[in-house]
Amino acid sequence: MTPPPFQAYLLDVDGTLVSCGGAGRRSLERSLAHHCGPIDGALAPLRLDGMTDRRIVREALGLLRQPFSEERCDAVLARYLLHLEEEIAAPGYEVLPGVVDALEKLRARGALYGLCTGNVVDGARVKLARGGLDRYFEWGPAAPGGFAADGEAREQIVLAAVRRASTRLGRPIDPGEALVVGDTPRDVEAAHLAGCPVLGVATGRYDAAALRAAGADFVAPALAHPDARRLLGA
Repeated sequence: MTPPPFQAYLLDVDGTLVSCGGAGRRSLERSLAHHCGPIDGALAPLRLDGMTDRRIVREALGLLRQPFSEERCDAVLARYLLHLEEEIAAPGYEVLPGVVDALEKLRARGALYGLCTGNVVDGARVKLARGGLDRYFEWGPAAPGGFAADGEAREQIVLAAVRRASTRLGRPIDPGEALVVGDTPRDVEAAHLAGCPVLGVATGRYDAAALRAAGADFVAPALAHPDARRLLGA
């Protein structure tokens, strides 16, 4: 497999770079209980895979029969971040196979890469810092990447990441030149809506067959796999 000439690499966080052992869900539930009262299992139907943080809060409030507003969403996420600082330290956290090596190789060869995640910025930073991965990424407003603040729909986040990559390169890049790396069908769908190819890694809830069925352009069992390494030029 010869690596295509990608100009940017846009990396998901949960299930792609790290597994947080349920810390995000526990933190969200604690925040919602503070703001809305007892939850009593009402959030059991909520699936977080591939979702954006603001969409998660909107759907969670709907399950709790609570009104949504941007101000309330901000308040829920602010308390969520406080709880995440505690919950991320619990057992069950894992840096996924091949991630450190892939990031080292991307950085060493000067590749343009960044996060493309439904997390709010500080949530992504907390999750990555637990495994020492935050040092591989830029965190300022000009950093290449996309986050929850860029939109509830995940394709808006992908498009924002492509725009920032273009700014960093000093020229517009075609979305087809940006490889999105994710672990869920939602990652695949959003990338394709934005016009980007996708490497699906089966390190989250979905196996390789599910990612292929979702239309991923490339599939690998993990970033440690030779096919994934070649795509990343690593």
